[in-house]
Amino acid sequence: MSPFFSLVLLGLCRCSRQSSQMLLDYPRLLGPSEALVKDVVEFLCEISNPNNQSILLRLFKQGDRQKVLGVSSLLKGGEVGYFPRVITPSDEGDLECEASVQNISRTIPTVSQPLPFRVIEPVEGAEVVYSGPNELFEGRNLELNCTVKAGNHLSFKWRHNARLVSPSLFHRIKDDHLLIYRATSKDSGAYRCEVTNRFNETKVFSSNSSEVVITVKDLVSEPSILVTVLKEEDHSYSAVVTCQTDRGHLPITFLLYGTTGLISNLTAVDRHAAFKVPLVLDRHLGWLQCQANNGDQTTHSQWLPLKVEKVGGPVSIQSQYDMAENYAIIGLRFYCKAAKGTHPRFQWFLNQTLLSHRGSFYYVFDQLPEQSILLVSVGRRSAGTYHCEVSDSFDNTTAISSKRHHVDKEVLNRLPVFVVAIVFGCFTMVIVLVSFCCLFGALFRRRRSGETSQSGLALDHLVSALGDDMEWWIKSEDPDEMKAPRDYEFYQESEASLDEWS
Repeated sequence: MSPFFSLVLLGLCRCSRQSSQMLLDYPRLLGPSEALVKDVVEFLCEISNPNNQSILLRLFKQGDRQKVLGVSSLLKGGEVGYFPRVITPSDEGDLECEASVQNISRTIPTVSQPLPFRVIEPVEGAEVVYSGPNELFEGRNLELNCTVKAGNHLSFKWRHNARLVSPSLFHRIKDDHLLIYRATSKDSGAYRCEVTNRFNETKVFSSNSSEVVITVKDLVSEPSILVTVLKEEDHSYSAVVTCQTDRGHLPITFLLYGTTGLISNLTAVDRHAAFKVPLVLDRHLGWLQCQANNGDQTTHSQWLPLKVEKVGGPVSIQSQYDMAENYAIIGLRFYCKAAKGTHPRFQWFLNQTLLSHRGSFYYVFDQLPEQSILLVSVGRRSAGTYHCEVSDSFDNTTAISSKRHHVDKEVLNRLPVFVVAIVFGCFTMVIVLVSFCCLFGALFRRRRSGETSQSGLALDHLVSALGDDMEWWIKSEDPDEMKAPRDYEFYQESEASLDEWS
């Protein structure tokens, strides 16, 4: 055999091999899309093998050719390879089947379309992780996290005192993270997380954490300060200073300050505290201030002067009326005030009978220390004489009385004499003015009628004087005989007279 013929045969063999390589089809990977950890799953890889070649099949995770998940060899004529495998969490991803011809190193392998595969690991060991203190004051942020010992593809729910927490402006939830922004006392309570995952939408795994109790304390509000007076047995006086707050986590420490510094302090299990200070009436003893603290911040009241003034006269009483649509008086308001006094006590009397806070026809409303108001419904039962008395609330031995006011429904709704006089006087003035206008109009019309009659007489006299001449002038046929009337000068004088009358 010549060398040329041998070279041709070798080329034909190579072309035949390359043609065989090109005939290798793409494999197709089959198997479940989801499996539990530790389950045994079998994947199938199918490939068309019309040339009865020995094919090597290998199972990979897409993008990772370093780790072979399964190997299957197809003898000549074989078309299906099997890959049994115990599932681990790392198996999750897109799986591929690679096919190549065995014993031919230069074979170009073919790869199947990726098969998405998800591994479900049942959830276990849910736990709430909180690194902050279990007691905190309002206004701080509260941040909780939920962790698990095992599990993937998890769903989280948060519960506060067994109630589901919904996302809001101040409650932000992101998977295993719960952030409470600017917490308040309403956020106090027990928190836990619930974690679940599902397999094949038919089996649900869940794990609930234990509860973590959080207490959010209210900040103490600005205290108010109130001074009352106490008369001692030895007839001396003391000022009882009460400090009080509307809100704040207990206990609260109250401090009383004076002009010269701290006077006293007290830790109370209530939201108020009382301090006793020596007092001298009608003398300015400085200024007082309350402070309150419950562990986070200190709040202050307004400064209050320590001066107690005894009640002094005169005691004045004023009244106002309430009218119906027909202008009848149906109600009265009495206002009672004293000239001086920082702690007055007001008492109202009807015919020397003390009126309590509320009755069938009256109501007493005190606006201390300025005044007291008595509302009276005018009627038969409310008729009588009213007055008020003012005394010191801490010493009622001396009372100052106001003037007395008599109330009677018929008298109240009767017009006063001066009102009747004013109305009658106005009515008389209107009549006089109308009469004067009528008389003046009559005299003016009479004068105008007289002037008109005189003007008519002058005109008639002028016409009669010129009548004959005007008639002759008009009837004359000779132009030369036409001439001015004989009494032309009289006409001019009469016309002037008429103009003057006009």
